Amino acid sequence: QVQLVESGGGLVQPGGSLRLSCAASGFTFGDYGLRWYRQAPGREREWVGTITSGGKGTSYARSVEGRFTISRDNAKNVAFLQMNSLELEDTAVYYCNAVKSYETYWGQGTQVTVSS
Repeated sequence: QVQLVESGGGLVQPGGSLRLSCAASGFTFGDYGLRWYRQAPGREREWVGTITSGGKGTSYARSVEGRFTISRDNAKNVAFLQMNSLELEDTAVYYCNAVKSYETYWGQGTQVTVSS
């Protein structure tokens, strides 16, 4: 059974940090690129960033570049989204997405709320 499970969300003050995890099972995680997306209330889902299957390449949305970092550990079938200097506008449900050619898997999302 294919699964992607996000965790690590929660409530944090502006300027704080959180690290989200995306745990994979049921497929060969290391063969897939991994993307993070987020969706704020009333807004469309937004791409946050991508890490290549081997973990050597990353790219980020301009809104998070320099504050967020994506990494992965293929031996443990897990990816991470380290979020620093969080802003109110970062409040959203965060999703991980594994992609290989036309195959794509999504997690259920984890809520991140930035509030004072």
